[in-house]
Amino acid sequence: MKEIYEDAPKEIAEAIEASVPVDDFLPSPDELLGKVKKRRVTITLSERSVERFKRYANAQNTKYQTLISEVVDSYSHKLVR
Repeated sequence: MKEIYEDAPKEIAEAIEASVPVDDFLPSPDELLGKVKKRRVTITLSERSVERFKRYANAQNTKYQTLISEVVDSYSHKLVR
């Protein structure tokens, strides 16, 4: 059962009464999870870059391949519109 809050200060109660519902504009959880079609590719990177990605990914508790993919995707989105 939903609890009703009745002790709001007058100005808060008036603001709530005057409020207008807003349509939900946020993407759904499925859209946020990145259900993007992917393609496997082979690239050669410097050992230095791979080690940097591995260290950063480890600190962020993610996979370094995923991190590289996200960096490339983000860069390509800004580069080619």
